[in-house]
Amino acid sequence: MIDIAWNSFTPWSALAGGIIIGLSAALFVLLNGRIAGISGILGGLLTPVSGDALWRVAFIGGMIIAPLLAMATGTLPAIEINAGYPTLVVAGLLVGIGTRYGSGCTSGHGVCGLSRFSPRSLVATLSFMAAGFVTVYLLRHIFA
Repeated sequence: MIDIAWNSFTPWSALAGGIIIGLSAALFVLLNGRIAGISGILGGLLTPVSGDALWRVAFIGGMIIAPLLAMATGTLPAIEINAGYPTLVVAGLLVGIGTRYGSGCTSGHGVCGLSRFSPRSLVATLSFMAAGFVTVYLLRHIFA
């Protein structure tokens, strides 16, 4: 049985966040002609092309600075990670490998690709979700 913490249920802020992400992704593709996929943006910094790095640095910098500004203006929710460093390292490597094989990350496929009705992004997003469901089920019910 699932126990929902109703005092933590925040549909309006979640809706607002989804709208902001959707608008940001749409404006990014309309104004820049590029997909707001984090793995592609960061990967482009690893093999820089002349004249292509500044917007990538600004995008990644904004992702780093925004939570710092939010922290300066208010209280951030507590973050609790129930895993050790070895588990986090393995998980990060698996996500990186999956991103490489899937030709993109969840932001590129799930937000931008699905909004463009990309069949490849639909398959990738369904694969991400299925892998997540199976992993959680195995770790919480089989190997617990």
